[in-house]
Amino acid sequence: MPDLLVRSGHITALRLFDIAYAIDLRRVEEIWVRYAGTASSRSRLSATPAKAVAFGVPPVALSFDPIPLHLGTLAVTAAVTIRIYDFGVVAIALRVAAVDLTWPDYTALLNAMDAYVGDGGDGRLWDGLLARIRTLLAEALIRPNKSAIEEDYIIGTVHAFNERPAPGALQDQVDLVPLLSGEQRPLSDGARRDLLRQSYSYYADDLVVVTWDRAFIYEPRGDSDVADVLEVANAQLLEMRYYDELLDDELPRMYGLVQSTRRTVNILLPRRFADLARRLYTLVAEVTELTEKVDNALQVTEDVYLARIYTSALDLFRVRTVSAAVNRKLAIIRDTYTALYDESSSSRAGLMEFLILVLIAVEIVLALVRR
Repeated sequence: MPDLLVRSGHITALRLFDIAYAIDLRRVEEIWVRYAGTASSRSRLSATPAKAVAFGVPPVALSFDPIPLHLGTLAVTAAVTIRIYDFGVVAIALRVAAVDLTWPDYTALLNAMDAYVGDGGDGRLWDGLLARIRTLLAEALIRPNKSAIEEDYIIGTVHAFNERPAPGALQDQVDLVPLLSGEQRPLSDGARRDLLRQSYSYYADDLVVVTWDRAFIYEPRGDSDVADVLEVANAQLLEMRYYDELLDDELPRMYGLVQSTRRTVNILLPRRFADLARRLYTLVAEVTELTEKVDNALQVTEDVYLARIYTSALDLFRVRTVSAAVNRKLAIIRDTYTALYDESSSSRAGLMEFLILVLIAVEIVLALVRR
């Protein structure tokens, strides 16, 4: 059977960055009106009822002017869209149209785009776009940072082939493995099964296959909900990785401060314990607040199909694993805070007892002197 021809579709390269502790989305909307003269939009899932699946806080979607890309010998134009999440993440998407391509050519276009925008490609492309976003939205960034943590993902989407595939038979008519793996050499049967394991269909004529760093979506109705869900899962992974590394850096510093404070012997020791405990409490409160926002970034209630894809993506991307690591480190800091608070209270009580004894001794000495 000959390969199908991709009549209409696109390839989307995502790169996500953590740029601030939080972002004021209302301020972003105001800035965009001043900058572009048009209102921005709040993202929502296009084909799913709001009560079934919805963003916790809908991100703001912006559109920049298209930019040229040179994918080897092929020159294409990429649409540029940006989503701004309130928990400090920016998702930049480059979308290249795919029209009237054979399946091998479509696969080659996706692999060429992945090579160009990936880690081994032209990093100046992302650096330039990110610098532009930082400058444009500077007023809306709450405690901006220069984190080097990034996430990238690439999605191949097809809306129409030259002929409608037989129900449930698309994987028999096109080879998804080179597209999802990026490999030119044939894979083993076991590797192929592992790569195609996360495959989902809702209707007889659609298909979604999700892997660690790529996904393929065949959606004749033009819905973008699956791609949006995959972006949110990547944003959650990025934010959890950021706080995991933040706490990795904070724990040794915390141990050092605790030891140095305990070695201090003076009248201000209770206050030092209390100050350090307050610092740790502030850190725990901030991280807990942000991680709760991240956990609630997308709320899935009634749409079983999207819930399966979303849950699969969270597991595949190890979001829950990283989140559990963050919670363990937060628990260590909470326990340290409790110990410091108790030690501060104990030291303060000991100091009060010492002062009372001193006052009693002074009273006794004064009484003897008066006699």
